Amino acid sequence: MRSFLFVPGDSVRKFESAKKTAADALILDLEDSIAPDQKVAARDITRDMLDARNPNQKNYIRVNALDTGLTLGDLAAVMPGRPDGIVLPKCAGAADVNHLALYLDAFEAASGIEQGATRIVVVATETARAVTKLLDFEGASPRLWGMMWGAEDLAASLGASRNRTNGRYHGPFLLARDLCLISAAAAGVVAIDTIATDIDDLVALREEAIAARHDGFLSKAVIHPKHVDVVNAAFMPTEEEIAWSQKIIKAFQDNPASGVVKIDGKMIDKPHLRAAEKILALGKRRV
Repeated sequence: MRSFLFVPGDSVRKFESAKKTAADALILDLEDSIAPDQKVAARDITRDMLDARNPNQKNYIRVNALDTGLTLGDLAAVMPGRPDGIVLPKCAGAADVNHLALYLDAFEAASGIEQGATRIVVVATETARAVTKLLDFEGASPRLWGMMWGAEDLAASLGASRNRTNGRYHGPFLLARDLCLISAAAAGVVAIDTIATDIDDLVALREEAIAARHDGFLSKAVIHPKHVDVVNAAFMPTEEEIAWSQKIIKAFQDNPASGVVKIDGKMIDKPHLRAAEKILALGKRRV
């Protein structure tokens, strides 16, 4: 999946708009976008959204964090609607993933859902403690499917007055981003880039998304429908990248016993072959 579009869990209007986009997945939000006095009411609205979903989109639910006392109530309301996955905010390592996985085991059994069918995506950089736990996902439940990083809550946790200047993240936030990417790769799950907060600057969004894909992120979260098409395009390989990858693969097919081949005066080895294979797979994949 290339794009995850956040939708407030209490806004049917925004949900109907989001359904019409090309977003690969929606994240129906019960956390930050919901006022404290509306959190209980939002559960039923979100449950109705699941019944009215676009079958061509995955639907994830961002529940409230485990330390809020609201997580179980959120899950009880939405799990009968069979969401594709749960997004866990303020996650700090494998222990939190496994905690949520135990809840999902019970709710799947109660709702007649195949055991293990509900994926988990974690937002893994929202607190200073969470960043220190980014290398602590060994032994996490196989439900863990993706890891997303975020900079807004982390700024509050660090006491930072801002997280970027002129569109460029400051050092602590780049560290969190890169550690999230590395941790996701080590865990064998999808790395998801954070939102772009400037809704109207589509040029900067495109540059940010392309940079994320080049670094290894496979998807990006977005907060506005007009970001979806830009992100989707950015997370697809260009024709030039596809042509170059095909040339690498053909060269190794023609020389199966070689560990290194020469293409256009460049020495190409097996890591380049693996990268080429990933690029071609990215062009075909919609999961």
